[in-house]
Amino acid sequence: MPATIVIFTFNPFQENTYVVFDETKECIIIDPGCFEAHERIELDKFIRENDLKPVRLLNTHCHIDHVFGNAFVNRTWGLELEIHQGELPVLEAVPQVAKYYGMPMGEPSPMPSRFIEEGEIISFGNTKLEAILTPGHSPASLSFYIREDGLLIAGDVLFKESVGRSDLPGGDHDTLIASIKNKLLPLGDKVQVFPGHGPSTTIGYERENNPFF
Repeated sequence: MPATIVIFTFNPFQENTYVVFDETKECIIIDPGCFEAHERIELDKFIRENDLKPVRLLNTHCHIDHVFGNAFVNRTWGLELEIHQGELPVLEAVPQVAKYYGMPMGEPSPMPSRFIEEGEIISFGNTKLEAILTPGHSPASLSFYIREDGLLIAGDVLFKESVGRSDLPGGDHDTLIASIKNKLLPLGDKVQVFPGHGPSTTIGYERENNPFF
């Protein structure tokens, strides 16, 4: 059976948090952006009511809107954070960014317990995610690809008819476009893309309709 991807849109930045699970009920949580108490309750309730067992906590990248819920997930399910090593400076800067936006961070994100390498296969249940390094929006953003099911969680790299901004520290527009053209478009037109903000799309739709490439 194909993996199931459930989307929660959290925090003032309207960030997409993902819970991915399969028939074994093991699940992973990607980019938990739950900021308000009711958002944390919503995530916890879904996992409990569906009898899911969270086994891994991943960040595609470490901008503030994608890490608000890291501490909650760590505390609630005992999961250690996994990121690409190149995102560590971004994670370390989050408290200062929170002050800039005037947003209380609450519990700070835990530091990662291990780093994910490009090409690494991340397994849970009967599902395998392939880590694809797609920098440009941030220094070392990862996209997570379930090859068997044609599903891609792309963080803030590729959106429906748009791409991630590249004017934040560590971003670079040319690098971003190269990541999309060289790493994501070759995955094939039928691949469904789940971005960090906004609706899902497909590689084929973006190839034909995205004005940025």
